[in-house]
Amino acid sequence: MACKTSYANFTVAVFCLLFLISPLAFSQQLDYNFYAYTCPYVENIVSHGLWKAIQNETRIAASLLRLHFHDCIVDGCDASILLDDTKNFKGEKNAGPNRGSARGYEVIDDIKAEVEKACPSTVSCADILTLAATQAVYFSGGSYWSVPLGRRDSITASQKAANDQIPSPFESLEDITAKFVSKGLDLNDVVVLSGAHTIGFAQCFTFRRRLFNFGGSGKPDPTLDSSMLKNLQTVCPNGDVKKTNNKIAPLDSQTINKFDNLYYKNVMSNTGLLESDQVLLRDPKSTSMVTYYSMNPSMFSDDFATSMVKMGNIGILTGEEGEIRKNCRFVN
Repeated sequence: MACKTSYANFTVAVFCLLFLISPLAFSQQLDYNFYAYTCPYVENIVSHGLWKAIQNETRIAASLLRLHFHDCIVDGCDASILLDDTKNFKGEKNAGPNRGSARGYEVIDDIKAEVEKACPSTVSCADILTLAATQAVYFSGGSYWSVPLGRRDSITASQKAANDQIPSPFESLEDITAKFVSKGLDLNDVVVLSGAHTIGFAQCFTFRRRLFNFGGSGKPDPTLDSSMLKNLQTVCPNGDVKKTNNKIAPLDSQTINKFDNLYYKNVMSNTGLLESDQVLLRDPKSTSMVTYYSMNPSMFSDDFATSMVKMGNIGILTGEEGEIRKNCRFVN
């Protein structure tokens, strides 16, 4: 115990020395204790707000997890997805991948309002969204992991960037991987983060062509499980698509709201809902990972946390960059 205390004191002493030498030495990096003195209860505030939202609607956990991904994959984790359109820019909310499907903005608004009451102009919307996504997994039965904080918010957004950079459910594994690689991620992260589809729902338009006219063949996707095909054709009939495009089906029909590894078992049995799920079996390396995670839930949990932290570092703004928005929808 004495050694442990001595080491802790040494660490603090070194930190203080470096701080005196260069006050901005750590300003460009994220820190697990970033708000320890300025807003020590921020995680509790986010957790309570998210808990209330999930009690009202279980689906919101998956929505916030997706919102965080759609934020980070477009020019970095800077809360740009939360900005409303202005006369100066068209934001990301109405980009094709987000319009009518990205959800959870009001939950972040409510949490931000509570954080502002406790710690005015201190905690960024980007950090709040990151914390909410992490805790969404935990409240859905997944593991909890700590995330480094200190992100700042962007002062602009781009609808074009969102349209170009967010992977679609119709893309090939090669194209999806290329988009991940451009952000500093890799094929491993593609497979691991795809596991987020263990919770949540998808709209009919994202998988309809698998049901009736796959690849222009006039026939269903031959890789789709036959019993699942019949169920989905009932949910999304081949009639007036405008009336049914926004109907939803669970991404994992086995444990709809539970964060577990059944997603990978579904992919192995050809019951992955989206084309982007099943394409994971098109490459030997990704196939081996799908098989591995289908049999090792604890390793999936560990690797998912690692990839989430990695994703949460994409294109971050720190130090004097960006700003701390008072309202997540608008630049100060």
